Amino acid sequence: MSFPKGFLDELKGRIRVSEVVGRKVKLTRRGREFVGLSPFSNEKSPSFTVNDDKQFYHCFSSGEHGDVIKFLEKTENLSFIEAVERL
Repeated sequence: MSFPKGFLDELKGRIRVSEVVGRKVKLTRRGREFVGLSPFSNEKSPSFTVNDDKQFYHCFSSGEHGDVIKFLEKTENLSFIEAVERL
């Protein structure tokens, strides 16, 4: 299945990454970013960041990084198509 040109950028532009991630991770605003405990590793100090302006998340403890679609793929074990449909 393919999507029309620009569809994914438009979809990601309408959705704040922090809203989707915030359903699984307790986030706290720190400046322009949000921080929280990583959903990808067992940690005691928050090293997981979300940046809505740049539309990505990054986990400094595990190295995981991506956009809102990749987050759903990783945390809910979805395919790319399933993650897009979920949004």
